[in-house]
Amino acid sequence: MFRKLVILLLMVFACASFAEDGLRIAHVDSKLIFDGYKGTKKAQEEYDRQVAKWEQQGNLLQKELAAIKEKIDKQMLMLSDEKKRELEAEYNKKDTELKNFIDRVYGRKGELISENEKVSAPIIQLIRKAINEIALQEGYDMVVDRATGAVVFWKKENDLTNKVLDYLNNR
Repeated sequence: MFRKLVILLLMVFACASFAEDGLRIAHVDSKLIFDGYKGTKKAQEEYDRQVAKWEQQGNLLQKELAAIKEKIDKQMLMLSDEKKRELEAEYNKKDTELKNFIDRVYGRKGELISENEKVSAPIIQLIRKAINEIALQEGYDMVVDRATGAVVFWKKENDLTNKVLDYLNNR
């Protein structure tokens, strides 16, 4: 919290000194641009399809695990000790397989996170490039992203968000 306040104060002082020098500052909302860009919707659909596949795989593993557990519970009294151990080993193997799957896909460094990065990184690069091109064309010295929460005041006429969206969507 303190760090954000210090950064905010530095930006306010920097903006004040830029204004004195006649430098032009603009702002965008990168979240609105990301959400409004047509390419994001397409990438989201691709990402959602992959997530649905993982959910199907996880559901299948859970059903298989539940079926083994049900078999053990229903037949426990009729099974030989050897068959019980066999089914329990099968259950433990399937339980480990499910846990490994969950960790591999949904873990901290899982495929879900890397897939999200793979899909969103090119869009973020394209947005940054568009912002840079428009800022240069419009003669701005600085563009601040208000989606980060670091801006306390901005003029509506300096908002490049819709221009960037139009630029991206009309390519």
